[in-house]
Amino acid sequence: MATYYTEDHEWVSVDGDKGKVGITAYAAEQLGDVVFVETPDVGKTVKKGDDMAVVESVKAASDVYAPVSGDVVEANGALADAPETVNESPEGDGWFCVIKLADAGELDGLMDAAAYAEFCKGL
Repeated sequence: MATYYTEDHEWVSVDGDKGKVGITAYAAEQLGDVVFVETPDVGKTVKKGDDMAVVESVKAASDVYAPVSGDVVEANGALADAPETVNESPEGDGWFCVIKLADAGELDGLMDAAAYAEFCKGL
């Protein structure tokens, strides 16, 4: 399983033709205490870069963008009752959805963990 990162602080952990998507620890830290999460509906088709979910914190509301194109095959319904999971485990239990990849070639435009860490140093 490989994990890729976007400049908008989303991650996608790819296993076969599916990718689990969430926001990074950096993004969760910047948001502050998350109070509401709206995950995408199962069956929704997303394009890379489209807004696909919403996360609200005590500071702001932010869109979460699709790091890859494809169909949403699973949503993390647990976040509706426990949005704080995004803060507690942003790259674990705080995932937003699973996308069936339409084009694995899109992963080439994303960063690996080392490149993402370097990117964050410059912010």
